[in-house]
Amino acid sequence: MEAAAAAGPGSAPGPERCPLGEDSFTRFSSQSNVYGLSGGAGGRGELLAATLKGKVLGFRYQDLRQKIRPVAKELQFNYIPVDAEIVSIDTFNKSPPKRGLVVGITFIKDSGDKASPFLNIYCDYEPGSEYNLDSIAQSCLNLELQFTPFQLSHAEVRVGERLETVFLLSGNDPAIHLYKEDEGLHQFEEQPVENLFPELGELNSSVLWLDVRNLPGSAQRITAFGCQSGFVQVAWVDQASRDAAEEPRPPGEYSVLVASMIELSVVYRNVLRKGLGDQVLLPDSDQFDSVLCGLVTDVDFDGRPEILLGTYGQELLCYKEPEGPGDPAGGFRLLWRRSFPSPLLAMEHLDLTGDGLRELAVVSLKGLHILQHSLTQTAARILQRLREQVERQRQQKAGPSSSPPPADPRD
Repeated sequence: MEAAAAAGPGSAPGPERCPLGEDSFTRFSSQSNVYGLSGGAGGRGELLAATLKGKVLGFRYQDLRQKIRPVAKELQFNYIPVDAEIVSIDTFNKSPPKRGLVVGITFIKDSGDKASPFLNIYCDYEPGSEYNLDSIAQSCLNLELQFTPFQLSHAEVRVGERLETVFLLSGNDPAIHLYKEDEGLHQFEEQPVENLFPELGELNSSVLWLDVRNLPGSAQRITAFGCQSGFVQVAWVDQASRDAAEEPRPPGEYSVLVASMIELSVVYRNVLRKGLGDQVLLPDSDQFDSVLCGLVTDVDFDGRPEILLGTYGQELLCYKEPEGPGDPAGGFRLLWRRSFPSPLLAMEHLDLTGDGLRELAVVSLKGLHILQHSLTQTAARILQRLREQVERQRQQKAGPSSSPPPADPRD
């Protein structure tokens, strides 16, 4: 099903049609930004979208009159002044055995002579209200910052014998600030980031994007970040010792996507074995103005992830790495693209309707777009995959002499 961008005579055919259709659009009262979307609030398939003019919108699908319909409402978070500009928002569920949803919002308040930055952390400790957004929005810890905040993210880290989820906030100092819950005081407080994330100490440039991934089946993590100066760092860390990990290497390959404002976006493949030595460019990713957001996820149900890029040039680009010997260089191909009426700022891929299929939420300069798969096409694709799986099992039982299954013309 892969298709390449046209590149002259003899090249592969051009991009296919986007398989996603727009189900709903919610207009914002003012624009959002690249840090303005957080998905999966409370594990209920709810999105929180923040606008620059101090408003936070909650979006979810609700059963109304025996039909699932999109519902968007403004949430009244305490201690966000009317003249505040929201910079970033993030949510997470506390690591078990603790319970509760935590919401973090950074904003800048216009105080006349100077701008005052803040971090508000919302969390309700009352039994039965730990996941109630309306209650959580009233329970606020207000922290004044001494730096301009950028991205607010979270990561799960091992502390002693248990896991803790913490906030990580980048700023213009430049530094990464860590906020961890004090159970006795029922509040979050800043702690030295080097204690839990030594790879994030002594930065020379402000971090614009940070991603921390714990590796399944091991006590290791990969930390990747990109700085305002263009510097990119990837660290492989052992969580027990807090030192650089070496062995044993976890199964599978891990790659890092790096987007650029003015150059081609790139994928650094198999970073645990090759570091940043295996670089693959995403063709034409510099042809639609700056790339403002990216996402790695499986949108065609084949078990292999695609790369989605959202651009200031109002394009959503989908890339795929072909299987088999079709491309000896192992390059990515532009699978499809979709145009929007305004620049794209942020994306999330999650199940909002509870039907087992994930929707693609896209924040543009004007509002929130929800894209869905066609159920007819999805059913046909799933049936085809089931047939292929049954055929593979039949082949395995029959032995190597059996002929391969016929190719599906839709592929």
